[in-house]
Amino acid sequence: MGQFAQQLIVGLSVGATYALIALGYTMVYGVLRLINFAHGDVYMVGAVVGFYLARFAVGAGWGVAASLLLIFGGAIVVCVVLGFLIEFLAYRPLRNRPRIVVLITAIGVSLLLENTAQLQWVFGAQPQKYPTAIQLALNARIGSAASGIVVTRLDVLSLGLSLALMGALSWIVLRTRTGLALRAVSYRFDTAMLMGINTNRIISFTFMFGSGLAAVAGCMDGIRYNADPLMGIQYGLKAFIAAVLGGIGSIPGALLGALLIGITETMVKAYVSSSWADAVAFLVLVLILLIKPSGLFGRHEPEKV
Repeated sequence: MGQFAQQLIVGLSVGATYALIALGYTMVYGVLRLINFAHGDVYMVGAVVGFYLARFAVGAGWGVAASLLLIFGGAIVVCVVLGFLIEFLAYRPLRNRPRIVVLITAIGVSLLLENTAQLQWVFGAQPQKYPTAIQLALNARIGSAASGIVVTRLDVLSLGLSLALMGALSWIVLRTRTGLALRAVSYRFDTAMLMGINTNRIISFTFMFGSGLAAVAGCMDGIRYNADPLMGIQYGLKAFIAAVLGGIGSIPGALLGALLIGITETMVKAYVSSSWADAVAFLVLVLILLIKPSGLFGRHEPEKV
């Protein structure tokens, strides 16, 4: 029982990180009906920026709290700007083109970010660990492990920060004028424009907020694993699966789907084999597309053809 509870805690921590990435997919799809496949690489950029900021903070002798503020804050700022530039330069000029054109552009932006990060003068092709001082501080246990259950500071930070950011997103969407405009644009894009809503501003906000969430996830996974120029492929796809599982376009669905993927992956690693963990995530995608293509919280929307 103790091991099961331990794996459940780890699964919730991993799933909370997936949820931050999945929310970016689901927000953009909800507004533009676009799968932004470059989003996973924005998450990678967050991890890389956090790596450099962590090295600077540790080298300057900063404390752990100040270092984490710099790591997360700096990564969020860089990724928010990057998200705006991707939308403004790559997607906005193609907004009225066929969706396949925008999809191909998204894949192109993804490849551009991956290959740029692999340049030796940018980051390099090899994964790199965050400074030992940061990893040791966040992987330290909280409380006694006499019960056989180990909770680390990283687990608490991952869950706490993820839930706080998702709460902030829910508040913005449900309680602010920007959130009201965002819901209007997602419901009917052309009508929202006729009602005087600045749709360009709302779409830019969506990309920027989603990119900020991805930056936080990138820093947490960079500390948990490594900073890797190709990490956006694997973890970005898993977050996309989580968004599809929950019902892409649904914020509560993205959260639930990510937690289910995180727990499932962790349990498979613990009780079956780590080599099967990734396969199970894609098996879940196939099953949900066969059984309930709209996802757990998604709605079936008929289209005229």
